[in-house]
Amino acid sequence: MDKNFNPDKQHTLVKSVSISGTGLHSGIEVDMTLKPANPGFGYQFQRTDLPGTPIIKADCDLVTDTSRGTTLVKGDCKVSTVEHILAALVGMGVDNCLIELNGPEIPIIDGSSGPFVDIIAKTGVLEQDAAKIWYTIDTNISYFDDVKKVEMTALPAVNYQLTTLIDFNSPVLGT
Repeated sequence: MDKNFNPDKQHTLVKSVSISGTGLHSGIEVDMTLKPANPGFGYQFQRTDLPGTPIIKADCDLVTDTSRGTTLVKGDCKVSTVEHILAALVGMGVDNCLIELNGPEIPIIDGSSGPFVDIIAKTGVLEQDAAKIWYTIDTNISYFDDVKKVEMTALPAVNYQLTTLIDFNSPVLGT
């Protein structure tokens, strides 16, 4: 990231950039274009192959499946395997982006966020004249799903830090 990058400002792409590939689960060849967007736009997916070219926000309330990737659904609009492109956008400091797709799934490319990071770096990130909104917590927040045996805890911190642990409850895979 650029040493002059201001983390307190919103950012978008300098210009549009495209990449194509096959969807991992659908097997469908998909063209994806990342487009600059105005401050406050966030991340939104547009299905150009569907009637009316519907748009679906990257919103946790629209997640319907996480079993083999993250799937967003709003009405008849569905976009799957969004986690790699969203990770690349967040990691590169892009806050606002329209992600156009002509298919139901993000192209898998090499299975990582790397190719997306590369095209974002190539096109460049543009600072916008809008303050970034930061969310903070002042108390511990915990969640436990007894069915899936998932536990998450968020703790207040000055700097962003993430610690993860997975226990497969298996002598072969371990913790």
